[in-house]
Amino acid sequence: MPFASVAGVNLYYETHGEGSPLLLITGLGGSCRGWLALQVPAFATAHRTVIYDHRGVGESEDRGQPYSIGDLADDAAALLESLGIERAHVLGSFMGGMVAQELALRHPERVDRLVLVGTYARPDAKRRLLIETWLDLAQQKAPPERLLRERVLWTLTDETFEQRDLIERMLAGYRDEGFPLSFENLERQCHACLAHDTAERLPDLSHPTLVVCGEQDALTPPRLHRALVSSLSDAHLVTIPSAAHLVMVEAAERFNDAVLQFLSEAR
Repeated sequence: MPFASVAGVNLYYETHGEGSPLLLITGLGGSCRGWLALQVPAFATAHRTVIYDHRGVGESEDRGQPYSIGDLADDAAALLESLGIERAHVLGSFMGGMVAQELALRHPERVDRLVLVGTYARPDAKRRLLIETWLDLAQQKAPPERLLRERVLWTLTDETFEQRDLIERMLAGYRDEGFPLSFENLERQCHACLAHDTAERLPDLSHPTLVVCGEQDALTPPRLHRALVSSLSDAHLVTIPSAAHLVMVEAAERFNDAVLQFLSEAR
C-alpha cells in the first residue's frame, strides 16, 4: 500500500491516470474509497487523480491528537509535495471543501483551479446544531448503522429513499465493512468542522472556482453555496437538479461533466 509521511503521520493515498494533477479531498466520516466507483474512472481519463485518507481514516495513521481544518490543509499540501506535484486542481466535498478552502488560502501556490462541493465558509446555527448532534452520537459510541442512517437522512433526495433496495444495500455495506474511522477521530472531525471559518478571508482567493450544489441539498442548501460564490472573486455556481448533498453520487454523470469542463478551461 502506498503511504506518504506527512507531518510525522503516514497517510494512505492512491494515484490514477495521467495528465494535469487533480486532488480529491474527502468529507466528514468518509474514506477515499468513496471516489473510486463514480469519480476516479471519469477524472482519470484526463487527469492524474490523487485520492487519500485524512489522518486516522482507513489505513492512514492516527496519532490521537486534536487537529483543525488548517492542519488537514497542511497535510494536503505536504502530500502534494511528497508526490512531486507543484500545483494541482483541488476538489473537496463538505469537510473536504473546507480543507480545500484552507489549502488555497494557506498554500495558494499549490492550487490551480478549485472545486467546492456541498460545503460552507462558516457554520450557521442549524449546521452547528446538526454537527453537534453527530458529535454527541460519536461520544455515545452509537452503532455505525445509526450513524449512517443519520447521515443519509441529510444527504439523499426523497426519490432516492424510495429505492429501498439501494438504501438497504448501503446499510449492509457499512455493517459488513465497518466505519472507516474511530469514534474519537469522528469527534475530532466534528470539532474541526465546527471551528472552520473562512468567511472573512475568502475574498483574498483569486483561484478560478467552481461551486457545485445539489438543488435539493438539505445539509448545505443552495443559499450557502451562493454565499460562497458571492465572497469569491472568480467563481461560478452550478446547481444540479434532482440531487441532494451527495450530488456526485445521485447525478454522477452531470457532476463529472461539469467538473471536467471547468478543469478543461485551465490555461
